[in-house]
Amino acid sequence: MQNMSHSFSAVVAGHICLDIIPKIDGAEHEKFLARLQPGRLVEIGPAVFSPGGPVSNTGLALHKLGVPTRLMGKVGADNFGQILRETISEISPGSARGMIVDASSSTSYSVIVSPPGVDRIFLHSPGANHTFCAADVDYPLAAGADIFHFGYPPVMRRMYENGGKELAEMFRRVKGSGVLTSLDMAFPDQADWHAIFEAALPSVDIFLPSIEELLFCLVRPLHDRMAGRKGKLLQRVTPALLNEVSAALIRMGVKIVVLKLGDRGLYVRTAGKEAILSLGHGIDGDAWSGRELWAPCFQAEVVGTTGAGDATIAGFLSALLRGLPPAECATMAVAVGACNVEASDALSGLRSWEETRARVTGGWPHHALALPAPGWQWDLAHQLWIGPG
Repeated sequence: MQNMSHSFSAVVAGHICLDIIPKIDGAEHEKFLARLQPGRLVEIGPAVFSPGGPVSNTGLALHKLGVPTRLMGKVGADNFGQILRETISEISPGSARGMIVDASSSTSYSVIVSPPGVDRIFLHSPGANHTFCAADVDYPLAAGADIFHFGYPPVMRRMYENGGKELAEMFRRVKGSGVLTSLDMAFPDQADWHAIFEAALPSVDIFLPSIEELLFCLVRPLHDRMAGRKGKLLQRVTPALLNEVSAALIRMGVKIVVLKLGDRGLYVRTAGKEAILSLGHGIDGDAWSGRELWAPCFQAEVVGTTGAGDATIAGFLSALLRGLPPAECATMAVAVGACNVEASDALSGLRSWEETRARVTGGWPHHALALPAPGWQWDLAHQLWIGPG
């Protein structure tokens, strides 16, 4: 992979929307949730308007981390679409030139209710995202990048219907140009995601879903049993479970599996050396093959969690593009994710690559993460767990 003295770039495509985030007083969040009842007037603070979805969240996070990034998404020819394009252009001039304006569709938007310390509630209109298909991708532009990242196909109807035909075709064409490919998920609709994965993942190099999304897709009965017990699914995730599901993804063709674990950190599992070397782009086969890591989160004051997973992905991909080894990629991923939650929107909390690295190397403390599992060892130098996989 190229180092920082050379150019490197990313194209981020997929779901995009306008996030409308009302400010909610942290001291009142419990009362606020109790008052959300029909017929009640609930007073809130001013709203933040922010680009949302992985195209903006991951794409603009990459931009803030110093990675030249172009965005590909579809919006309507309406006021929300204009606000989105203008906001993106203000943050990253020129990055929105790959956006498609569809006069026959409305722009997607989300109203995000995000009280401090409480998981978010989304009111979402999918809009033009449902019409995005493989033909909407600018393949010559994608071919000129180091990495092509696509996000949230479960909330883009054309990408998951018909067995994921459009998703598989898009990744096949992009991968055919020699670009590294990357895929993120959202919580899925009722589709046959196992079959969709079988079709698409042979052309996906890096797969970065949350563990909840992955279990819902691959082993729905297990997901429902784990989630049904007072909503503590993340606390019931074990190293053995992560090893099993990541191995299944590698058998489907993924080379680097990155599983987001919420406040329990990030899990990384990589394929064997031959598969890693097939990626090209200067990726070190010895450093990246046969690795299994679990990085705990950094300590941060949680103001909001909007875009935290997208920011975590941007941290991982930024580190990968800079040629860092797996442990440092995982560390930078959770570091960028921790910066994200220190603000209510997806971007305000993020810092530059240099500032984030300085925070990490300056002794930023992690949350404690105990893994009483056979074969796992604590790496004191990198402050993460190394597994036997």
